[in-house]
Amino acid sequence: MGSSAEAGRVCSAVWVNLELREFHRGRLEKVDTGLMPELPEVEALALFLRQKLVGRVVARVDVSSISVLKTYDPPVTSLCGLQISDVARHGKFLDIDVDGLHLITHLARAGWLRWRESQPTTLLKPGGKGPISFRVHLDDGSGFDLTEAGTQKKLSVYVVRDPHDVPGIVRLGPDPLSPSFDVGQFRSILTDHGRTQLKGLLRDQSVIAGVGNAYSDEILHVAKLSPFKTAGSLDEAASQSLYDAMRQTLQNAVERSAGLPASELKDDKRAGMRVHGRKGQPCPECGDTVQEVSFADSALQYCPTCQTGGKPLADRRMSRLLK
Repeated sequence: MGSSAEAGRVCSAVWVNLELREFHRGRLEKVDTGLMPELPEVEALALFLRQKLVGRVVARVDVSSISVLKTYDPPVTSLCGLQISDVARHGKFLDIDVDGLHLITHLARAGWLRWRESQPTTLLKPGGKGPISFRVHLDDGSGFDLTEAGTQKKLSVYVVRDPHDVPGIVRLGPDPLSPSFDVGQFRSILTDHGRTQLKGLLRDQSVIAGVGNAYSDEILHVAKLSPFKTAGSLDEAASQSLYDAMRQTLQNAVERSAGLPASELKDDKRAGMRVHGRKGQPCPECGDTVQEVSFADSALQYCPTCQTGGKPLADRRMSRLLK
């Protein structure tokens, strides 16, 4: 739909190399990694965008940071003049099907999608200090921005002919909410990764797709398991409990966020947390004080009474349960 010449007339891409922003990095705010988009938020974004985008035509694409683009063939300008037919999710990847081409993004730790019913018509300012990295204009004047806060620029955008042309999607493990992902398959994963600590296993996208730092804390709290317990140490009852907790926690979050606009998803996620991001607050299950283990670039939260037999975890990078 639409020739290359037509696309060239209606579409623009404004690029600026990330190095031009280095001078401003010291003034950028610290990223709230606790709100990193995970499976439930990306699923809600896919639902929201499906309602907004399907049937619309891409009128223009602006790129203000060349570093976000991870592919060059087909070019981003090839999306222009094409009609959007679907929106899907692969793990934490958001996939917009544009007449057979796929605009795929991974929001990473600090990325987000901001919807506008009326997009500004001016081009994004090259080298600007703002958080907007990528902008899509639709034929009715609406559209969305992909933004990223903080200094660690990891927001990724791909334009591909097949979602499996994205390396991160090829490496994804099974989706934990897929009907085909049963407890038997989950137990096989636990056996295959027997020496891996549960916190790390749940977050490994090549093992299970879509779970990050926040929901792994929530899942382990519901299952009443220590984040540093190893996968191979779980008996049949514990593995069933962890499987049920994972499915229940993620499904509840998906149902809670379904139908919310993109602008409300972060607050909804924060409000729904039981222990993650709630250091020093009472556990909603037993009333004990939620504790934290800090690492170099992240932290986990847990309840000692519910998860570690009342014993605190050592707050150091290679934490183990205190004997």
